[in-house]
Amino acid sequence: MSDFKKYHCLECEHIYDEAKGDPDSGIAPGTRWADIPDSWDCPICGAPKSFFKLVE
Repeated sequence: MSDFKKYHCLECEHIYDEAKGDPDSGIAPGTRWADIPDSWDCPICGAPKSFFKLVE
């Protein structure tokens, strides 16, 4: 079992999965949440990174 985490957008429910990354936005698969720049926005609705919460 991997230790990759998932984060969901509070605006649109988009899921950022660390294992998958966000290649369309230049975030490689395996990129940890802490390593994503604060300037990154939700690729679906444009909400800031601060609008994402850890999926428990």
